[in-house]
Amino acid sequence: MQWDGLTTPTWPTEISNIESKREIAEQLANRANDGDVIGIGSGSTSFLALLALGKRVSAQGLSINCVPTSLEIESVCTRLGLPITSLVAARPDWCFDGADEVDPSHNMIKGRGGAFVREQLVFAAAKKRIILVDESKFVDRLGTTHGVPLGVIPEASNLVRNTLGEQLGVMPEVRPAGGKDGGVIDEHALLVMDLAIDGSMDPKDLETLLLTTPGISATGLFVGYEYEIIS
Repeated sequence: MQWDGLTTPTWPTEISNIESKREIAEQLANRANDGDVIGIGSGSTSFLALLALGKRVSAQGLSINCVPTSLEIESVCTRLGLPITSLVAARPDWCFDGADEVDPSHNMIKGRGGAFVREQLVFAAAKKRIILVDESKFVDRLGTTHGVPLGVIPEASNLVRNTLGEQLGVMPEVRPAGGKDGGVIDEHALLVMDLAIDGSMDPKDLETLLLTTPGISATGLFVGYEYEIIS
């Protein structure tokens, strides 16, 4: 995350479909009520929604608490003067987040930004969930444009690769880091790997297989959740 001047947060890369995402962000910001505990998602659409939420809180003097899903989003909350809490101290009344893919049954792939562990925890804890997506995120089957992110104990990377190769006929690949040699390590010291899928397996069955594979601690599959979509 980069900062413009002292206080204005900016996204580190160009945001695609930005006008559509800004419209979605404004809709989301209008949902906030005084006293809400809100789970704050990661990703560019969630970032724009957080900026819009910050403006509304400032203009109307709302009192809210934020449960961020990444260190980057936590920093944005701080810059906007929004109070931060955690799942240890509070349960979100509602949360919002983006998605990389959404299928017709509302199963999702999330985690392109690498924050899927905290995103899953906040999503599971929230009493109500809102997903912010533009039309490009809707797919007929999961795996069309993105693989499934996996949070893997680093020393188990070869075990996970070989096990899934035997089980699924395809091996996950370590996600290369942009600012370091080697792979991406997330906030929980997990190695991020990506698994290409062809949609042939039911998402729930795939989730069960992955989470019972020794060495995999979390995935970017979001299956079986009820949520509202703003698009």
